[in-house]
Amino acid sequence: MSTMTKAFAALTAVALLGGVTGCSAYAAEPRRSGQAAGNAAPSPTPTPSGTTTASPTPEPTTAPPSPTATPTTPTAKPSPPAVLERGDRGDKVRELQFRLRKAGSYSGPVTGFYGPLTERAVARFQRRHGLNDSGEVDAATLRKLRALTPKPTTADLHPAPPADQKAAPVDQRCRVGRVLCISKNKRRLYWVVDGEVQMSLSVRFGSQFTPTRNGVFSVYFKSRNHVSKLYGSKMPYAMFFSGGQAVHYSSDFAARGYSGASHGCVNTRNKSVTRALFDQVRIGDKVVVYRG
Repeated sequence: MSTMTKAFAALTAVALLGGVTGCSAYAAEPRRSGQAAGNAAPSPTPTPSGTTTASPTPEPTTAPPSPTATPTTPTAKPSPPAVLERGDRGDKVRELQFRLRKAGSYSGPVTGFYGPLTERAVARFQRRHGLNDSGEVDAATLRKLRALTPKPTTADLHPAPPADQKAAPVDQRCRVGRVLCISKNKRRLYWVVDGEVQMSLSVRFGSQFTPTRNGVFSVYFKSRNHVSKLYGSKMPYAMFFSGGQAVHYSSDFAARGYSGASHGCVNTRNKSVTRALFDQVRIGDKVVVYRG
């Protein structure tokens, strides 16, 4: 074979091989819309070489927010200091109770003890006269109270006990300390502190089938709104001293008097005085129940 013939054959083989490779590559890609079969895809436009210039960063169109001032909460005005408050005792409390009675805000006895009953009376007086109804006596409350009521005398602050208390000295065991002194024969309860009778209430006792026990006891539990688990009856201002027996207010005693009897408790019938007594009596105070 001549040299010319060999060169022609080599060129022909290269042409045939390039056609197969190109067909296989196109078959791997989907045909573009509007492109005729067998037509070659247009060559991509080459990206011009050279240095690319970065686009300038746009400046913000909104001004940065100005710092917000932190709101300040107004400080609450402190309450004026109390001149008298719950738990206080003595002649100043007696004067307060006397003046509250004169002002029509208090119906309890003058005892010298600032308990819940006196606290509620103070708050009632404060509301009536446009004062802060804290239940504590501040200078403004005291000024208003003194302006509306007369100055108490010694007899007003230390009223004499009722005639039945004078005529009936309490049992010897009741003359020392804090004692609920209960006389069955007189049907009276005396609240005695260091030998001085603070208040007195009429009482009734259990029947012969549920008698009230005699003896010396102490208050071991108090319950302002007690309800008997055994009988389901209300026993407000209950002061328990022996088993399930207690001194407490009885609406039945208030309504029926001595025609009924308790289940062994010592019933009272003056609710406001019983409430005041409940506020003064403490756990551990002595209780003496006796025949005399």
